[in-house]
Amino acid sequence: QVQLVESGGGLVQAGGSLRLSCAASGSILLINAMGWYRQAPGKQRELVATITSGGSTNYADSVKGRFTISRPNAKNTVYLLMNSLNPEDTAVYYCNADGTLVFGSTRRSSYWGQGTQVTVSS
Repeated sequence: QVQLVESGGGLVQAGGSLRLSCAASGSILLINAMGWYRQAPGKQRELVATITSGGSTNYADSVKGRFTISRPNAKNTVYLLMNSLNPEDTAVYYCNADGTLVFGSTRRSSYWGQGTQVTVSS
């Protein structure tokens, strides 16, 4: 019912920038919060940044001051601008839509994208 499609990953040198995009589609009535998570090889998935429909943001300490999450007009698209990238940022980045309500349902659910690879070379 809900699909999340990410784009914008790739290979970049240390100090460079990338912008990730995620578009949610389907029979969506509303999404409470959208966010980005990442998972490096051999590590657990971790929060990168989230943004609510009201515009409140939350960042992992490791990315504060370097990454910016945005969600224009609180719609179903979320972006992650990543500056000053370093090799420790290398991971698969996943988009998440939390507290999603679809037409015809009274239950909120969480949805995930398929992930996009970000590789930062030193």
